[in-house]
Amino acid sequence: MPTQTLSADQRILYSCYAHTSREGEQFIAQHVFGFVFSGSQIMYVGDKSYPYQAGDFRFFRKNQLCKFVKQPPADGGEFMSLSIRLDKNTLQRMSQELNLHADEPFNGDAILTLEPNELLTGFIESLKPYLKAGQEIDPLLTELKVKEAVMILLQTNPQLKNVLFDFAEPGKIDLEAFMNKNYKYNVDISRFAYLTGRSLATFKRDFEKIYHTSPNRWLQQKRLDDAHYLIKEKGWRSSDVYMEVGFKDLSHFSFAFKKAFGIAPSRM
Repeated sequence: MPTQTLSADQRILYSCYAHTSREGEQFIAQHVFGFVFSGSQIMYVGDKSYPYQAGDFRFFRKNQLCKFVKQPPADGGEFMSLSIRLDKNTLQRMSQELNLHADEPFNGDAILTLEPNELLTGFIESLKPYLKAGQEIDPLLTELKVKEAVMILLQTNPQLKNVLFDFAEPGKIDLEAFMNKNYKYNVDISRFAYLTGRSLATFKRDFEKIYHTSPNRWLQQKRLDDAHYLIKEKGWRSSDVYMEVGFKDLSHFSFAFKKAFGIAPSRM
């Protein structure tokens, strides 16, 4: 069964995958409060991994590039999880209405594991009837449930105030260090620019000063070099390599690889 949306604006999402593992990557654009019903999941952000099992509550900070692997239970069945997206507009309204503001920068991890408690458990239980019914939640109710999730998080994890109500844009960071760590993510150049605290024009200018080539050319060559190493030295198959190094399409990867190295990846 594919992912099911429980609200029209996709702020409440129910994920359900049967009998097979799934892996991929995503950009977490908004804060997310999540719960795993069954199965397991590993999230990778930078050089850190975050494993989760059934019964785990977690909080994802916004503006993160991550990879994930979702596994169904070992004895069969489905991977099931629930995600509540804590959107910026709702948080800004709550900030004004309730006089809630960040006091200082938050320096914790990109993903936080939350200790189970009655409030968190009760909130998840309140959504189960909608999961069973398979129906879309009314927009007004969605708004109330998102606000309820925020208030419960603040009561059970007060330190999250400095995350939820920090509306600053990403600050300018070391471009070279960021790109060397994140080049395998297949996202638009504009996304890399935003996450390094730059306009697109400034990002391109700073990038060429460092690498003496354009971002697109550098990304493709960097990914192809990785693929060449994995295929030649590690024995990987081209069908397994292309997504690992940041290509979305196998045919495009094969064409680019042959153009760069003079041989198709499947013939190495």
